[in-house]
Amino acid sequence: MDHLGKPALEDELGDVLEKAARHAALTVESLAKASGVELARIQDALDYRPELTQAELGRLARVLGLNEVGLNALAQGAYPEAELTGLPFHVHPLRMPFGVGVANAYVVSTGGDTAILFDTGASHAELHRAWPARIQQLESVYVTHYEAEHIGGLEVVLQETGLDHFYGPANGRWAQCRGLGEGATVQYDRIAVTAFHTPGHAAEHNCYLIRDTTGPGRPSLLISGDLIFAGSLGGGYFCCQRQLTHSRRILGLLADDTIIAPGHGPLTTAANERRFNPFLAG
Repeated sequence: MDHLGKPALEDELGDVLEKAARHAALTVESLAKASGVELARIQDALDYRPELTQAELGRLARVLGLNEVGLNALAQGAYPEAELTGLPFHVHPLRMPFGVGVANAYVVSTGGDTAILFDTGASHAELHRAWPARIQQLESVYVTHYEAEHIGGLEVVLQETGLDHFYGPANGRWAQCRGLGEGATVQYDRIAVTAFHTPGHAAEHNCYLIRDTTGPGRPSLLISGDLIFAGSLGGGYFCCQRQLTHSRRILGLLADDTIIAPGHGPLTTAANERRFNPFLAG
């Protein structure tokens, strides 16, 4: 599907425990005391040396309000992969290295050589290397948020395509930005793109739901940015409570067969994250 091979999960067990402790306003020491799990063993997990038992994971899950099934799956390196089928349009994940990690952008087309781009990667050079050869024209560009690994190629893309604007969360720094607030929808020939305002990871953050408008009952696609990952959430660097609240809100709006395309890690589905995501599963 892309030039970097099969994508790994963005977060490991230690990342999830660290984020969950932040959501719960717990230090590592207070988490150890509340869960009855030795401090050194929790610290090992945070340092990517997880040897926690199922019983210890269960105690941590209860204190942190996490789904125990999903947490155990992460600990075992066996987080379930979602079955991705049925989209009525083409999605090209563009995976681009950034630092020690990988950032995703997405090209969405309904056929032919024209498409819509969601995020622009760490640089124009990386975007060019990942670009699908069949796509020759861009109809629009959307931005989920304004971190370097998601907008690195934006200025050059606008120059090359001749587009005089892009869509994104409203801000005062980009003259070319047409700000989209909660529920704003842009209609194309066969698809509609609806914005959801989801601050938490960043103060300015949008997700975009892409729906086929030619007939009912077809799966949709959520470009989730750094809101929801397969098996985790993005870091709540602006506000971790808003990050969690909006993640749950958006997942609650989605049909089970909605495919979620995150800013990092593999694609997943709403059904898979409802069942297994440690933060979101009921």
